[in-house]
Amino acid sequence: MTQKKEAIYYRMMTKEKHDTTDRELSISRLLNAPVQLVWKVFTTPEHIKQWWGPNGFTNTIDKMEVKPGGTWEFVMHGPDGTDFKNKSIFKEIVKEKRIVFEHLSGPKFTTTITFEAQGQKTLISWRMLFESKEEFSQVVKTFKADIGLKQNIDKLEDYLIAEGKKSEAFTIERTFNAPVALVWKALTNKDEMKKWYFDLEEFKSEPGFKFKFVGQGKDGTKHFVHLCEITEVEENKKLAYSWSYEGFEGYSVVTFELVEHGSKTTLKLTHAGLETFHALPDFARQNFVEGWTAIIGTNLENYFGNN
Repeated sequence: MTQKKEAIYYRMMTKEKHDTTDRELSISRLLNAPVQLVWKVFTTPEHIKQWWGPNGFTNTIDKMEVKPGGTWEFVMHGPDGTDFKNKSIFKEIVKEKRIVFEHLSGPKFTTTITFEAQGQKTLISWRMLFESKEEFSQVVKTFKADIGLKQNIDKLEDYLIAEGKKSEAFTIERTFNAPVALVWKALTNKDEMKKWYFDLEEFKSEPGFKFKFVGQGKDGTKHFVHLCEITEVEENKKLAYSWSYEGFEGYSVVTFELVEHGSKTTLKLTHAGLETFHALPDFARQNFVEGWTAIIGTNLENYFGNN
């Protein structure tokens, strides 16, 4: 595994009453995955059972109601065959921001997990607060809870990497008989974009600029609001923006890269994160392949043929 930016600590000295560091475990990690995907693997039973727990443990999820007051019941199967029943109650859920739950089946503790989006990465902070320093000390000594927490976040990171590889990003590349400045204009000028792409109300090639547009589903009967935000701009070289849908799970990134060859320009489009869209058949990977092939391979090709 690559070197990780993390902080893990526990202290067992006597502290002032308001200081809880003598009965808590805490770890943070910058994960190479968007917050939408990290949130999904934390809150979906079929995902979390694949990575939760220390090394060698597997899980059977009986109930997982991710809402305030919801119950989470599951069994952790140890590498020696021992089963550990777990029951927790979710106290606070703020989508893609914060999870708080109380672990009721001994040892008792409260876990707070925060998620902070940092571009295409996510800073996760994980805190376990025990009822007393004596119980905390016993859990660390007997169950190696500090080591287990680190292994848990290691497994999460490995799982996110594996999930990202399951569905490779779609890429299409074309060379146009047009100088790079003209291709860049076609990608960033809304009046030119509507001739081959979508008719946008406004567009600015500035990081942080948000825009949206309505697109049809595969059969033409459904309409979806696309939500986008510019994430990277390098004039005449690179343009990237996020791509998601209003009212649906999923987060992806579209990247245009330009390489100048004299009076010609090669454009490479990459759409990453398609595996995060599962809600409807309209979001199937093949539909993105067909859509981008038509947009880049036909529409944009024709655009330059007519200019």
